[in-house]
Amino acid sequence: MDFSQRSYQKELLDGNDIPFEDIEKNMRELDFINTWLGGHAISVNGLKQLVKGRKQVTICEIGCGGGDNLRVLSRYCRHRNIGVRVIGIDSNAFCIAVAREKWNGGNAEWVHSDYRSVLFAEGKPDIIFSSLFCHHFTGEELVFMLDWMRSGAKVGWFINDLQRHPFAYYTIRWLTRWLSGSYLVKNDAPLSVLRGFTRREWEGILRKAGIAPYSISWKWAFRWLIVSHRNME
Repeated sequence: MDFSQRSYQKELLDGNDIPFEDIEKNMRELDFINTWLGGHAISVNGLKQLVKGRKQVTICEIGCGGGDNLRVLSRYCRHRNIGVRVIGIDSNAFCIAVAREKWNGGNAEWVHSDYRSVLFAEGKPDIIFSSLFCHHFTGEELVFMLDWMRSGAKVGWFINDLQRHPFAYYTIRWLTRWLSGSYLVKNDAPLSVLRGFTRREWEGILRKAGIAPYSISWKWAFRWLIVSHRNME
C-alpha cells in the first residue's frame, strides 16, 4: 500500500443510488466512531477557538450528513448560555431528511443543495465548518471551498479531517471489518484515510487559496484541525 500519494478512488457514499436505510445505518455508525475516537471533540475544539466571548452565534456546516456534528456543537453552546442557530447543508436529500427528523436543538435550517449554490438570504453565518468532508474533493476543488468559507463566514471557519497514515488505515480497516454492520462504513472508512491529507499537502492547498494566517494542528485519532479566524488577519 502506497501512502505517499492520495487516492482518488470514489467512495460508495459518493454515488447517487444508495438506499435510504443504508445511508441511515452509515450515519449512525459514523456518529459512534466520531464519539468514541474523538472526532466530535475536535469539532468542539475548533468551535471554542472561534466562539470566544460571543453570546449569540450562527454555525453552518457544509456536508452536514445527518446533523450529528451540529447537535454536538449546539449542545456545547446551550450549556454555556450561548444562543445558537445552525444551518446544515448537504447535497444528499436523504441526509437532510434524517437531520431534520432527528433535530431537537432549537433554531435550525436544513438546506438540500450543493454548498456552492447556497446564498445566505438572512446574512452570513458567523462560523462555517466541515468535518470529514474535504477528503471527498480534489486539491483544486478545495481551493474553491476554502475561498467560499472565508468569504461566507463573518467570524471564521474550521476544518476537521483525516490524516493519511498507515496506522490510521490499518486500524480503521480492522475495526470496521469486525465491528461494523454497514457495508458503506467497511468500504469507505479505510478508503477515506487513503483520500486524506498530509500536513504538507494541506499547507500547499492553503497557500494556493491565499489563506493566511491560519492554524493547523494534529489531533487524535489521526485528524487535522485547521482554524482561520478573521481576528488573525
